[in-house]
Amino acid sequence: MTAPAQHDQFEKLMSHALSLASRGPITGGNPQVGCVLVDAAGHVVAEGWHHGAGTPHAEVDALAALDGSATGLTAVVTLEPCNHHGRTGPCAQALIDAGVSRVVYAVSDPGKNSGGGGNRLQEAGIDVIAGVGQAEAEEFLHDWLVTAEQQRPHVTVKWASTLDGRAAAADGTSQWITGTAARQHVHEQRARADAIVVGTGTVLADDPSLTARGDAGELLPWQPQPVVLGRRELPAATRLHQHPKKLRQYDGSDLNAALADLFESGIRRVFVEGGPSIASAFIAAGLADELLIYLAPKLLGGPKLALSDIGVATIAGAKELRITELRPLGVDVLIIARPATETRE
Repeated sequence: MTAPAQHDQFEKLMSHALSLASRGPITGGNPQVGCVLVDAAGHVVAEGWHHGAGTPHAEVDALAALDGSATGLTAVVTLEPCNHHGRTGPCAQALIDAGVSRVVYAVSDPGKNSGGGGNRLQEAGIDVIAGVGQAEAEEFLHDWLVTAEQQRPHVTVKWASTLDGRAAAADGTSQWITGTAARQHVHEQRARADAIVVGTGTVLADDPSLTARGDAGELLPWQPQPVVLGRRELPAATRLHQHPKKLRQYDGSDLNAALADLFESGIRRVFVEGGPSIASAFIAAGLADELLIYLAPKLLGGPKLALSDIGVATIAGAKELRITELRPLGVDVLIIARPATETRE
């Protein structure tokens, strides 16, 4: 199915398709996908992207500009065209019906029901080239690929700490460890998530609102659903009861079961903002797909560590990470990391 010698001519077109994909919504259950249709000379004659759940997929969106006819054209798509009937029909068949002569895609669809579009295209006599711009596309689609492969929400665990790893002072005070730029970045990450998770300890101690807010304190258009883990009852006056989305609470004894239930309800991205116990529990269970660590140039010392027991007894058992980004945020630094053992199936 692959033809490496032909990859280079489509790399720039794939990058353009990825830029189109980024225009689609990141929240919800659908991947961000972009598509360009090009003629034999390599000129783009139509383009499209997925605008959200229930709307035409990127390939169909691009074909619409040509009234569905693309005889002899090449489709360059960021994700393997789907091969199933969902809210819309299979994109692989739409491309076949439109008369394209070649389909180039970056990443194979890992879905049990939606995958296999490349094979369907080949069986129809269409030339298929897979893996063009794969590394860039996999990075772009990281969250969705984890969800599709694991059949659970993608989990990002966040914490803020001093350089010596403290999340609070010895007396328990923790507001504010980081500066305004870092705190605003957290709100932007909340707005990218379908759900935000904390423990009952955090709720009882801090009474957080867990809303995504802008620079002026205004509510952002997209709000994550608040999720609380723990058995303790929350007071009626807790601010989470006034959250724009309905509060959900789990006893916290089975993280996999909680994630499975959230997945069944349509939650695809979870942002864990709880204290050391919650963060450590997700990491210890191997459920942290990404870590966002906000480091403040401060030293506190004392016992209030950002993490507690994560199931590591010896240095040989350390959980290895791969740093994907280092970003200054005002006086603070954001480290984004993922498990070093992470591989695509």
